[in-house]
Amino acid sequence: MIEIGQLPNARAAQAFIDYLKGLNIQCNAVQHAQGVGIVIIHPEDEQQARQELLQFAKNPYDSKYLQASWDNGDTSAQFNYGSGTQGLVQQFLMGAGPLTLITFFICVAVFAGMNLGFADAIYTQLSFFVAVPQSDISQIWRLFTPSLMHFSAMHIIFNLLWWWYLGGKIENKIGTRPLLFLLLVAGTLPSIVQFYLSGPHFGGLSGVVYAVVGYTWLMGIRQPHCGIQLPQAYMGFMMVWLVLGFTDLLGMPIANGAHIGGLLVGLAQALFDSRKQPQI
Repeated sequence: MIEIGQLPNARAAQAFIDYLKGLNIQCNAVQHAQGVGIVIIHPEDEQQARQELLQFAKNPYDSKYLQASWDNGDTSAQFNYGSGTQGLVQQFLMGAGPLTLITFFICVAVFAGMNLGFADAIYTQLSFFVAVPQSDISQIWRLFTPSLMHFSAMHIIFNLLWWWYLGGKIENKIGTRPLLFLLLVAGTLPSIVQFYLSGPHFGGLSGVVYAVVGYTWLMGIRQPHCGIQLPQAYMGFMMVWLVLGFTDLLGMPIANGAHIGGLLVGLAQALFDSRKQPQI
């Protein structure tokens, strides 16, 4: 028996094992402290199984793995999935990298502080230039920090769900560096656009969200091997949301300049990154 690799949790391991069954590759799962090992029974299946594991790791949610679970799943299989709460926490942490999670929790902390009586103090420190007295161009952080402020529960939930979902994909599949670039550039340049369109009173991670949306969508088209993609329906929803922002139908102020600026940043970065030759 040969262990060909590990997967982060029992659910992923079971899905992969079901898929290998359809290829007539016999294997078992072995529980480890930090994940679940995949053990191949017959040595002659090792090479094929390793290649399939690499493909599974790139896109574990592919429809072919779901279909394999329906076709080959064993209802008698015994896995310790842990409690529901533990499973959710594990999925949350495994679905994102350090930068994604740090940014996520900073935004949550800022939002909590603003709703616990510190709104004025936080806004004074983080708002864009000239939004408050005695703020000037020497306070360079004000180009970026408005991205960390959110003014309603709907505002922060919408932004952080997209940030965790897409930012986590980018960081886990491609790396922290491209996500950091998107965060910094889409957190600053779109803020400048928004300032010239509507003034200094704005905030939120929406520009960055549209950057990771554009980046994920275009990278998935131009470099499908990279392991990230955005379904056309999701992209369509975000474009409809973008258009609705220019109307009064949403019933709240929308940072349209930041949205468009962020989307252009994400598309531009995807065009640049997708020019690189894939590493085999």
